[in-house]
This record gives sequence, C-alpha cells and structure tokens, in this order.
Amino acid sequence: MRESAAALPQASIVGRTVWGLAPLVLLGLVLLTFVRSGPVGVFRKAFPPVEELAIERILMPAAGQIEVVVVNGGPAPVTVAQVLVDDAAWSHTLDGDRTIGRLQTRKISIPYPWVEGEPHTVKLLTSTGLTFQGTVDVATLTPKVDSRFITTFALLGIYVGVIPVFLGLLWLPFLRGVQARTIDFFLSLTVGLLVFLGVDALAEAVGSAGRVAEGFHGTGLVLLGLAGAPLAITLVSARRPSDARSAGARLSGLIAVAIGLHNLGEGLAVGAAYSTGAISLGTFLVIGFLIHNTTEGLGIVAPLAREPVSLRRLIVLGSIAGAPTILGAWIGGFSYSPVLTTLFFAIGAGAIAQVVLVLWRRLGRSEGGRGLAPANALGLLLGMAVMYATSLLVTA
Repeated sequence: MRESAAALPQASIVGRTVWGLAPLVLLGLVLLTFVRSGPVGVFRKAFPPVEELAIERILMPAAGQIEVVVVNGGPAPVTVAQVLVDDAAWSHTLDGDRTIGRLQTRKISIPYPWVEGEPHTVKLLTSTGLTFQGTVDVATLTPKVDSRFITTFALLGIYVGVIPVFLGLLWLPFLRGVQARTIDFFLSLTVGLLVFLGVDALAEAVGSAGRVAEGFHGTGLVLLGLAGAPLAITLVSARRPSDARSAGARLSGLIAVAIGLHNLGEGLAVGAAYSTGAISLGTFLVIGFLIHNTTEGLGIVAPLAREPVSLRRLIVLGSIAGAPTILGAWIGGFSYSPVLTTLFFAIGAGAIAQVVLVLWRRLGRSEGGRGLAPANALGLLLGMAVMYATSLLVTA
C-alpha cells in the first residue's frame, strides 16, 4: 500500500492525461452510437420530428414592409414553407436557407401594406404543417439607429433612471441630521426597497423566460443570472482586501451596482415597449417613473449618513445606478432580445439579493444587533409599501 501510494504522484503526465480524458472519449463514443444506431431511429421512423420556432420580434422598418426575426429553438431543423399575414398567404424572402437549423436565426421580409395603429398577425407554416404565430398589437414604424432615435431613447433613460436616482441622493443632508436609530430605520427601509426591486426583477426574468426559444432554456438563464451575480460580487469583493474605503462607502457602491443592473433590465423592457408602440410616451407615465425610482437614490445614500462623502463620489454612485437605464433603452429599442432581457433581469435580481444580505448583516451588528427591532421591521415593511404604491403610477 505504501509503495503504490508513493508511486501514484510519480506517474507520468501523459498517463494522468490519458486517464483524465478516457471517460470523456468513451462518453463521446456512447453518444455517437446512440445517435447513429440506437433506439432513437425507431422513433424517427414512427413519428414526425419535433419542431419549434420562436418569433422573437416583428419589425416595421418602412411603410409596406414587415420583417420577422425567428429562431429555431427545437431539436430538429425546421423548413419554412409558407407565411401568412392576417390569415392571408403572402410573398416573402428569407436572409438564408428556408431550412433553419437548431438555434439558428432567420429574418423574413414580407412586402405587406400594414396600417399604422392596427394589430397584425404573422403565421409561419412549416413543411410538416405546423404553424407558429406572432402578433403586433399596435403597428408602428420601428426605430432606426440614427441620431434622432438615439437621442430619444437616451432621454427616455435619463427621465426614468438617471434623474430619479440623483433626486433621491438629495436626501443625504436630511439623513445626516438624524439619530443613529433613525439611520437604522432608513437602512431597513432600504432593505424593503431592494427586496421589492429584487422580486420585481425576478418576476420580470421569469416572465421573459417564457418568450425565450426553448433551445436557449429560459429557466436556465434565470438560474445563471440569479446565482451568478452574487457569486461574482463575492469574488470581486474577496479580491480587493486592501480597499481603503469605509464600510458605508463600499455598501453604497454595492447598492448602486445592484440598482444599476436592475435598471439595465428595466431599460431593456421599456425601450422594447416604446419601439413597438406597446405604450405611449405621456406625462403621467414619466411622472410615475420619476416617483417610483427616486426612492432608489435614498437607498444609495442611507449607508453614507455618518460618513464623509465628496460630490464627485455622489455623481459616480448616481451614474452607476441610473446610467444603465440609457444603455438598456438603446438595446431594447434597437435590438430587443428575450435572451438578454431574461439574463439581465435575473442578474439584477441576484445582485440585489446579495446586497440585501450584506445590509441585513450590517443591521444585525449595529449597536447590539437590532436587526429585527420594531422600528427596523416597520422600515422594512414601509420600504416595500412605498415601492408598491409608487409602482401603481407606472402604467407601462
């Protein structure tokens, strides 16, 4: 036993490599045998192939022109045989072969006289007779990447993300004048705000996952984002042990990052909705977002109430939290993708969950551990209630 144990570390690199790769090679051979000559062949002869097409987006790039972005999320290739618009067969062209392989994307161009403001339905008929359809609730010209729409979506992101966050930062002087117990109350309120945002982001991710092509596994994207964000934050924090900033400054930075990731997903959804005419840009909607997102700034400055902070630092924090809304609005408006929307909302939810955990630990260490003191519990509930009440003003 001693000889074999001593000999094992002295095995050649080639030998260890062979033993390490052997299971993978054998697994590949088994899979190849199963696919080529296994029992699956009997089922292929007895049943038609499983087909799945997902219509990711229907575009109106010009008057009299419809473009459909479709992805094959099923296990087998799918051949598009016919295209119907409003239940009528219509001429069309594809930007590639009619047979769409697994996880491949095609853009279908249809010369059709669509009507501004009217709903239109597009159906794709495959060679096996299956149909897949998508609907445009309100037909409107799809924004193009030009200076006018770039500016428009940037302004939209500024209104619903940047301005509210910076307005919320103005609560810092007020927080500096209150007692320590009141600071804990506002930290608890911050936890309530973040819990609401996290659940909202998770719900958006799960809803968006239902629109992801099956081959991309929307539920898996939610899990990756939800678990990956906290792990990434933990790894980054562990690699910066020499950070000279105070605990409050680090915490406010984490809160800003988490809110920024959430606002990126929010910008994606809002940009996509505006680009397809699903919502109309009105004063009431803008006011709703302003009120709803202003509370995010309060959450960022709450940990800084007892610490010195420069104006430059506040500008950086506000930009981290608010500016991603602009990027999200651009992506959603010009190249909406259910995969990106699902992933970013899930990442936002995961990051917020990590920050909530850090905040709650800080509350537990403050002055004897008053984490669930009555005032803090009230702050937690009030934070969630405020977010709920202000969310009622957002009609998107």
